[in-house]
Amino acid sequence: MQIDDSRPIWAQLVDEFRRRIVAGEWASGARVPSVRELALELGVNPNTVQKALGEIDRLGLTATERTAGRFVTADESAVAGGRAALAEATADRFAAEARGIGMTLAEAADLLARRWDLHTNVSPAGESQDTTGREAP
Repeated sequence: MQIDDSRPIWAQLVDEFRRRIVAGEWASGARVPSVRELALELGVNPNTVQKALGEIDRLGLTATERTAGRFVTADESAVAGGRAALAEATADRFAAEARGIGMTLAEAADLLARRWDLHTNVSPAGESQDTTGREAP
């Protein structure tokens, strides 16, 4: 993860942790790595990680069990909502940037459609898959 100096680190961690959950990197019902593990992995202060994880709890994507640790929710609607929120934020940033350089909606849609295939890879079995691991249409 690359830290962006223009946004608070804890907010960037919230986005990263949500991404890991909605992409299935942290599976439903799985234990979330500890604050200390995440701080070491990401090279940030443990207090910053704790603040971000607290927000992830508040969003309903994880829950803390007092003696067992923090776990990813098994609530599929919460995960779907998290995926939608991340997608909307990404689309908002793209739309703002595209409009800012004078693109029309049609030009932006065409660009997105052309770039979409660049993020498709081929599985070991030879089947096309997008980068989330789902089979491509």
